[in-house]
Parts: sequence; C-alpha cells; structure tokens
Amino acid sequence: MIRVLVAEDQSAVRAGLVLILGSAPDIEVVGEAADGEEAVERARALRPDLVVMDVQMPRLDGVSATRQVVGEGLADVLVLTTFDLDEYVFGALRAGASGFLLKNTEAKDLVEAVRTVARGEGMIAPAVTRRLIAEFAAKPERPRPGPAPEGLSALTRREREVLSCLGEGLPNAEIAVRLEMAEATVKTHVSRLLGKLELRSRVQAAVLAQELGL
Repeated sequence: MIRVLVAEDQSAVRAGLVLILGSAPDIEVVGEAADGEEAVERARALRPDLVVMDVQMPRLDGVSATRQVVGEGLADVLVLTTFDLDEYVFGALRAGASGFLLKNTEAKDLVEAVRTVARGEGMIAPAVTRRLIAEFAAKPERPRPGPAPEGLSALTRREREVLSCLGEGLPNAEIAVRLEMAEATVKTHVSRLLGKLELRSRVQAAVLAQELGL
C-alpha cells in the first residue's frame, strides 16, 4: 500500500482528492492537512510515503512546506496546483518535489502519478514539461541560478546521456529504448547520477539538465 498525506486548504477540494486516491486499491490516505505547517507536522507524525501538496496555502506555502518535508526525509512530495506559472514550477522542483501536476488532471492520471512517484520515478505534467522546455528554448541567455554542480564532471558518458533524457521528461522505459539498454540499467544510472550531483530526485535532475542546456 502507498500511504498518502493530502495537504490542501480548500476542504471541498481536499475531500475530492481523498475520495479519488482512497478509491484506488493500492493507495491509503493516512491523513489530511489544511495548511503548510500542518502538512509538515502531520508528515513528521505519520511518515507517509508521499505527500500530495497544494502550493498556495495559509501559514506556510506549499513550496516552503515541500522544502521542509523533503529536507527532513519525511516523504516524497507530489505538488498539485491550479497554477502553472514558472515560479511555482521551479520553486517546487528546486525545493525537492518529485512531481508536479495541475489540478485539472484527470482522476486516473492523478492516481497513476502517485504510483509513479511512489516507485521513485519523477512526474511532471506533460503541459508543464512543454513549458519548461519552451522557456529555456526561448531564452538561451537565461542565467543559471548558480554554478554547475561539482559532480557534473564525474558523470560518465552514459550518465550524461541519461541526464539529457531526464531533461526531456522521458520515463525510464523510453530512456531504455532510446539508449538501447535495459530499464534496470537506466535505473542504476539515474541513481548514480543523482548521488554524484547531490540531487534529491530525478525531477531536480531534469531541471538541472534544462538549465545546463544538455
């Protein structure tokens, strides 16, 4: 069972999320939170596998709450919001979120996103992925937020190829086909490059790949 905490300030929306996720046979909603501070507190107490986190919440916003939850190693975070503005996308992903979905996502896609993140694979809504790519394609002069990680030079050729594929938002199965390797080998490369780059999730690796123009 995938144990999920739902953090959403609007009670009606939260109830709907709980209903959708709770209807899946392999998902158990273990708790709810109405604001960011409560989300962090409940994550500490319940230790769920995953937190479905809204971005705009009172007391503590979802990006800050995500940073605390991931930073303390309490759970993975799937950000769910009505906003698809770049500041929210980058803020949430840099905070360590493993996925980003818009609230207009179909119920079945939300459930599958939870399963995907729970398997350790990052998840970004296709519309958001397209915006990320378009943003960097349109602004090649856009400065990086900081220097390239020291671990970048330690990546093998294959690991750099996998990192590039992550930047395109490709899942492991598609990376395996493109690079002509076993899916298990892809998972190994992803794990190793995350360690070398000191990143928390493959989604952060995807953002880094975009920023580096790989």
